[in-house]
Amino acid sequence: MTKDSQILQAISTLKIGGIIAYPTEAVYGLGCDPYNQQAVTNLLQLKQRDTDKGLILLLNNWEQVWQLTTIIENTLQQRLRDTWPGAITWLLPANKQVPIWIKGEHNTVAIRMTAHPLAKQLCQQWGKPLVSSSANIAQRQPTTSVAELKQQFPTGIDYILEGSLGDLTKPTEIRDLLTGKIIRK
Repeated sequence: MTKDSQILQAISTLKIGGIIAYPTEAVYGLGCDPYNQQAVTNLLQLKQRDTDKGLILLLNNWEQVWQLTTIIENTLQQRLRDTWPGAITWLLPANKQVPIWIKGEHNTVAIRMTAHPLAKQLCQQWGKPLVSSSANIAQRQPTTSVAELKQQFPTGIDYILEGSLGDLTKPTEIRDLLTGKIIRK
């Protein structure tokens, strides 16, 4: 099966509310349609993750950024442009279009415009934001191979988009855009 046909299968799975696993900059990620509340609930249950924490979204383009956030001043926009596409996840002020099941207890939305080739291609073809949460059960190590993925999740993942991970040795850094504070190194 070619990478293009694998991506199409992943997108078909997302469209019907399924959960996919896919490679990111450092670990395998779990993804679903962020606007499908049941899909997000299923993903959170699979991970045994608290709904209040919120989830990261991978985005494909700047229009998607502006659709999810409130007005951001030019100097802060430049900070984003200087780091994206790239391996930094930013917390930005969320607007009313961001579902509560995505932002959790926060008034921000965590987003990243990835530079990982396969994840980027997936996002481009999906054409809208994609949930990106490390593929691990809460409090366990994130998975870095398909074998680890299948061991932690013998059931519950509807499709695995196999591919190489990026160069990072740990999940992406998370920073708050307004304060500059590093939330996760």
